[in-house]
Amino acid sequence: MKPLRVLLLSLACSAALAAQAQTATRLDIPAGDLATALDAYARQTGTQLVYRADQLKGARSKGLRGQAGSAQALDALLEGSGFTARRDASGAVLIVPAANTPAAPPARRPAAQAETPVTNLEAVQVTGSRIPRAQVEGPAPITIVTAEQIQASGLTTVPEVLRSLSQNSGSVQGQQNTTSAQSTPGAQAVDLRGLGPNHTLVLVNGRRIADFPLPLNSRSNFTDIGNIPLGMIERIEILTGSASAVYGSDAMAGVINFILKKSVDGTTIDYRYGGTSEGGGESHDLTLTTGFERGDFSAVLGLELIDQRPLWGTQRKVQDSTLDAPIPRRRLPRLIAQVYDWDDDANLAPPDGCQAMAGLNQGTTVLAYDRYGEPYCGSERAIAYRTIRNQRTGVSAYGSFEYRMSGDLSWFADVQAARQTVKLLTGTNGNDVVSDNMGWEFHDPASTDNYRNKMFFNQATGHYEIWSRQFTPEEMGGLRNRMNTTTQKTLAITTGFKGMFGRDWNWEAAYNHSQYAADVAMPRIKAAAANALFLGPRLGYDADGYAIYDADPARLFKPLTEAEFASIAAMSVFRPKADNDNLSLTMDTPALFTLPAGDAGFAGALEFGRQSYRINPDPLALTDDAYVGPRYGDGRGSRNHWSAAAELRLPLLPSVQGSLAGRYDQYRYGGRQPGKFTYSLGLEWRPLDTLLVRGSYGTGFRTPDMHYLFAGNDYYRTRYATDYYQCRVDNPGASNAWCYDDGSYDISTFDVYAGNIALDAETSRSATFGFVWSPSHDFDLAIDYYAIRVQNQVEAQDRDLLRQTEANCRLGQTDTGTPVDINSPTCVDAIARVIRDSNGDITSVHFGPINIAREQTSGIDVTANYRLQTTAGDFRFTGNYNWTRRHTRQQYPGDPTEDMLAVTFSDTTLPRAKGNLGINWDRGAWGASLFGTYLGRIANYANDAWTHATWRFNAGARYDINDHLRLALTVDNLFNQMPPKDPTWGNYPYYDTSWFDSIGRSFFLQLTWKLGGKPLQ
Repeated sequence: MKPLRVLLLSLACSAALAAQAQTATRLDIPAGDLATALDAYARQTGTQLVYRADQLKGARSKGLRGQAGSAQALDALLEGSGFTARRDASGAVLIVPAANTPAAPPARRPAAQAETPVTNLEAVQVTGSRIPRAQVEGPAPITIVTAEQIQASGLTTVPEVLRSLSQNSGSVQGQQNTTSAQSTPGAQAVDLRGLGPNHTLVLVNGRRIADFPLPLNSRSNFTDIGNIPLGMIERIEILTGSASAVYGSDAMAGVINFILKKSVDGTTIDYRYGGTSEGGGESHDLTLTTGFERGDFSAVLGLELIDQRPLWGTQRKVQDSTLDAPIPRRRLPRLIAQVYDWDDDANLAPPDGCQAMAGLNQGTTVLAYDRYGEPYCGSERAIAYRTIRNQRTGVSAYGSFEYRMSGDLSWFADVQAARQTVKLLTGTNGNDVVSDNMGWEFHDPASTDNYRNKMFFNQATGHYEIWSRQFTPEEMGGLRNRMNTTTQKTLAITTGFKGMFGRDWNWEAAYNHSQYAADVAMPRIKAAAANALFLGPRLGYDADGYAIYDADPARLFKPLTEAEFASIAAMSVFRPKADNDNLSLTMDTPALFTLPAGDAGFAGALEFGRQSYRINPDPLALTDDAYVGPRYGDGRGSRNHWSAAAELRLPLLPSVQGSLAGRYDQYRYGGRQPGKFTYSLGLEWRPLDTLLVRGSYGTGFRTPDMHYLFAGNDYYRTRYATDYYQCRVDNPGASNAWCYDDGSYDISTFDVYAGNIALDAETSRSATFGFVWSPSHDFDLAIDYYAIRVQNQVEAQDRDLLRQTEANCRLGQTDTGTPVDINSPTCVDAIARVIRDSNGDITSVHFGPINIAREQTSGIDVTANYRLQTTAGDFRFTGNYNWTRRHTRQQYPGDPTEDMLAVTFSDTTLPRAKGNLGINWDRGAWGASLFGTYLGRIANYANDAWTHATWRFNAGARYDINDHLRLALTVDNLFNQMPPKDPTWGNYPYYDTSWFDSIGRSFFLQLTWKLGGKPLQ
């Protein structure tokens, strides 16, 4: 017992000292909204205030300046507001309507409130419920990340913040990912629970925002989080698990709600300079936030300017050349120029041994030999001509306005606009492939056959040849001339009216419009111009359909002038755009009716909306003859939507509270009207004042992505596709596996992908169970188990499986002898999709998205917070940890269930464990922090071993020059850790870009200057 007494005595002394310090604080609270004034009073004095936010709507305060915190000061703050302060049995200060005051009718307090000590500071509206309630925890776990926590963690962008979350366990594509950079340049996604970016709903101020207008991997839609202004965020709320019953479609994995600043006092100017210890990647960020109040009109304004310079692969030793590859054959120099003689099955070596090109690629171009001993001109440096971190410049503006027409009616508007330019450069990963933005390979638009398309007959040599050429910085006039440039233009406007009627009812009618438009300029090579430059005029076609040229091979190995390169270079410009419009009416009351245990809360909502997108591609990119490289597809469409939702919170017993939510959504598009009802149940039990036991269950759905529905024809060249039917006809009894491995029946096809308007909605079930334990105000612990099951998932059809199915149907049996009905719907569909010419050869496979897959995941989230007050300062410890128990997928009916956490799973890399730890210290004008993120082991490239778990730490320190001027230093990646070594990762940059980068240690120096208002917090 003695240690316990000592601990209690220490805590009592600390509390007394803290109270003494708080009493000495001089208050600085401007006049204005009463709720804002009370929040400021609570922060400046440390006093615990409890009130119902709905009752304070429209109430005003005269403010306080220079007065010490005391009961008298609080009375002065409340004078004339219609409210008064009194203490309950727990010692908390209650803000209640003053007796006989017309400004606020007497409150109907829940019966449980008088019996149970109140432990929460204020009534807030928490993501996951539309009902304002005096609770910081509910039936489902919610993570709240404040602006102060973001700054202490040393994270400098929104993607970095979300990547640090333990619940964000999906393998999203990084800035170096080739596919991401080409299909969705500059956009960044979030993936809660590893269920895919399109299963996470992203909101700003509780409103939906328009998707990035280009689909991820040319398939699914998602929300770009890369252009949300970090400096204007008040907090981020993350609700994991299905929230469709409250928020509708897309919320199957969870909801991320960015709450932007709603109130400020004075003007704050933040300037941050960043750099890296290894060089490159310099950045500047300037944020200004201010606000004003003129009578009944108030406004909050924000402006952010960013200038992020690019970081190049050539600036990091771990990836600045092919010599960094862990696999010997990948250390060969990057192909720059090559002539392949089809007849002799050999490369033609340039007579001068590549001497004419020796000065290119910064003097690193040499005569090299591939793994078969064939000569070509190559450079070990050229592989690194790409960006590790994108260049990003632009401006974001934000405004929040309110005009109080009366105590019960206000007009409001939120406006967010941004214009950013993102530039990046990417290449291809292989050693023998030429990228379409920096290279040329002979391309005959008159032929769709893969061989005839890329091979020609050379009269000068009498042989069939394939010519390939990669262009160099010296020829292009610098790498910046070939960067993919995306100008992102976003706009979001929400406006409407809100107020109160009757005794306890709040209402809001709002219109929201969001738009995401982009100008995407992709560097391309003009096919006809490049053919003429290197090969001269086409002389016709031979009897086999191959183009004929009279071309001197020496021309390929001669450096181009900048003017020659400019004559074949082009910028293919896409102008995609996405819009989202929504009209909503919401109502809520904390007291719909009274139960023995208290009042029942209710919220209801009606919504009407329209969503649209259009890719607006470069018309030449839709053809097969304009540019070298892939032919792109189009897509456009729109759909209307309406929904009705209701939510009840029921005090079943003084210590038990239940919640019930239901929602019906209906969409209209393409002559279809799919609809779905979803619901959620929640239960909270407080057997002790310090313990909350909770659980929730919900159903979810999401309508198919717009591009899944409305995608136009998109084209894919497949060089090696197996014709299983012809193989099994020629080799009776052969298995599909034997046909695939044999290779004798490989063909080249020109496949076509298109959307599917008949897709059904995906469905899900989600459950959580756990507890929150808060034995003191200084410590809390939350442990929650979650399980999510998604069914009817949309997947693109597998082209190889379609060819196998077509063979089974034509032959009447599978390769194992199981009978197959050729007239079955599956066979009719497969035979129609596998296109054969008059000779019986496969020319194309037409495929698209279908509802087929199912996926499920479960695991445990742990969150803990601890505060320690000592004479040496105030310490705060935070920790978050996610352990994924299972994550499985069945892609097609009848397939075995795949373990997505197994080392042998090849589609993506998911960690079983992820977490973070933070330590903050404050003492007067000084402060410091240390923040670490943990990533558990992930599979290596070969899927035969694990890459070890990693920690990465950020550190920060601040000094308050005075109470309105602060200097802070942040160091990201404190120990300059590079990606873990993977001896099987042969593709550039030789590590998993979904989780790692080679930026190294970064530092940021920040100056914060506040003009007017209360001191910096």
